[in-house]
Amino acid sequence: MIQADAMTPRFTDPDALADAIVDRVGRRIVLGLPLGLGKANHVVNALVARALRDPGVRLHIFTALTLEPPRPKSDLEKRFLGPIIERTLGGYPLLAYAELQRRDALPSNIEVDEFFFQAGTRLNVPSAQRSYISANYTHAAGYLRDRGVNVVAQLVAGRGDRFSLSCNTDITLDLLAARKAGEADFLLVGQVNDELPFMPGDGDLPAEMFSQLLDGPGVQFPLFAPPKEPIPDASYAIGFHAASLVRDGGTIQMGIGAISDAVAQGLIVRHREPQAFAETVARLSPTGAAPLCGGPFEAGLYAATEMFVDCLLDLRRAGVLKREVDGAVLHGGFFLGPRAFYRALREMPEDERVRFQMQAISGINEIYGDEAARRSARVDARFVNTAMMATLLGSVISDGLDDGRVVSGVGGQYNFVAQAFALEGARSIITLPAVRGGGRKAASNILWSYAHGTIPRHLKDVLITEYGVADLRGRTDRDTVVRMLNVSDSRFQPELLDAAKSAGKLEADYAIPEAFRRNTPERIAEALKPAKAAGLAPLLPFGSDFDEVEEGLLRVLGRLKAAQEDPRALMAYVFKGMSAPSPQEGLRRLGLDRPRTLSERLLAWAVRGAAASG
Repeated sequence: MIQADAMTPRFTDPDALADAIVDRVGRRIVLGLPLGLGKANHVVNALVARALRDPGVRLHIFTALTLEPPRPKSDLEKRFLGPIIERTLGGYPLLAYAELQRRDALPSNIEVDEFFFQAGTRLNVPSAQRSYISANYTHAAGYLRDRGVNVVAQLVAGRGDRFSLSCNTDITLDLLAARKAGEADFLLVGQVNDELPFMPGDGDLPAEMFSQLLDGPGVQFPLFAPPKEPIPDASYAIGFHAASLVRDGGTIQMGIGAISDAVAQGLIVRHREPQAFAETVARLSPTGAAPLCGGPFEAGLYAATEMFVDCLLDLRRAGVLKREVDGAVLHGGFFLGPRAFYRALREMPEDERVRFQMQAISGINEIYGDEAARRSARVDARFVNTAMMATLLGSVISDGLDDGRVVSGVGGQYNFVAQAFALEGARSIITLPAVRGGGRKAASNILWSYAHGTIPRHLKDVLITEYGVADLRGRTDRDTVVRMLNVSDSRFQPELLDAAKSAGKLEADYAIPEAFRRNTPERIAEALKPAKAAGLAPLLPFGSDFDEVEEGLLRVLGRLKAAQEDPRALMAYVFKGMSAPSPQEGLRRLGLDRPRTLSERLLAWAVRGAAASG
């Protein structure tokens, strides 16, 4: 043990630190861990190991978004993703409790409660489903206090005798405020990670705020850095539609993923190429309508967003994110992204980094407290969030299935929907592709009804699919159904129309207007062609974790993934590939340039056929 100062001991051995924690708080540990990136993995694993060795130690973990590398499902996915996972996520120490939970092997003295899952990773893990807590993000700190949290362990950035909460000010700052007010009593334990950027602002803390610090070469590790997702046509169409609703001088919030990247790219195209942007939106619109908002951003945007995503940096570089509030162009609660994002923040000049302020989640996701200032800052806010499904009557499904199983969680989605109704001029924008899957297994994401909901229909506002914008706020049930049908995929419109008529929500002779009966992926692809040809809608607009060969394989593998839902389409690629030219570098990257078995030969033919279909 190395003493940092008289009050804050530093450890290099996580097991010794775990022993010190038990000595301080006793054998019942209620451990709060930040959402996502900010978990102190070595501290957590040492406490789990201590509880596994000693059944008398009771460890109750409360957290969200436990990050794990993806698990490829097919042989082709393993061949493609395996090297990428190793390159981008290799060296990240897995969290021991997650593996135990996945195997349903947690002992009786270790409990794990989560209020948000990494999407889809816990669908078939009964113990995780049982211990899920359905909660708004802003309520999580209160639930931790109710459980008697006595340890908070967090990854931090270090600079001399000061330490930054960096990627996760979110709940930790709220808990520290409660501790200061005498409403909580816990140890704040920090694990220093040299890859974390030191973020100025509320999360910049002196060493004496921590009870213990874990630091040293043996506990350094590469940050979890999910690769960038390629942007498909449906996401680009949604993104351009959303960008047409954002007012200059306004406020933006959005999360991670292809749709958010598409929104950001749409905003950049609008700023730099306003005429091309307007033409693209008009082509995407079934009626050829011009965008509601267009032209360059003169005043610029300000971001008040729970998640600080890397594409917001690209908006800053493009001159879109430039409206300042208290010296900042962005206030965020946590961040997560590719390695280039972390590096950009680390290397950013101090006078620029100070414009990206990390705050408590209560200050981002709600307007209470300093309400007048927040209302003044969040003018013309557009809160952009994604969903899994929606109903014709306007309810939104974002976190779970109709059998009760949870895919992800509510997180902050409800918070931003509520803000949209509380703030003058604000709108909640829910985005979702109209269809999932392909071929004969394609299914509509717009349904007549669903047994589970995340956002109730009385809070319906704006919903966007690739086929357009449905403005639902204050609309009657009849008009809501009409507008939702207009943004549904035409393959599913007849069935949806019949359901609405059967329920009496539409008149018996109502017919969907002709302009909205051409809602097909082919029309969207055609509408995006000029933008793609002009380089305005690239597959990966904000950098890539893929090399040149891998980028070339992305569309090929996308076609094969869609074809896996339709055996006839897959076999068509195989037959075509028997005589198609060989993309030798791509096959070599997949280990299929010299197939040895029938299975490998079929895979190689399928890849060749899909490549020749581009």
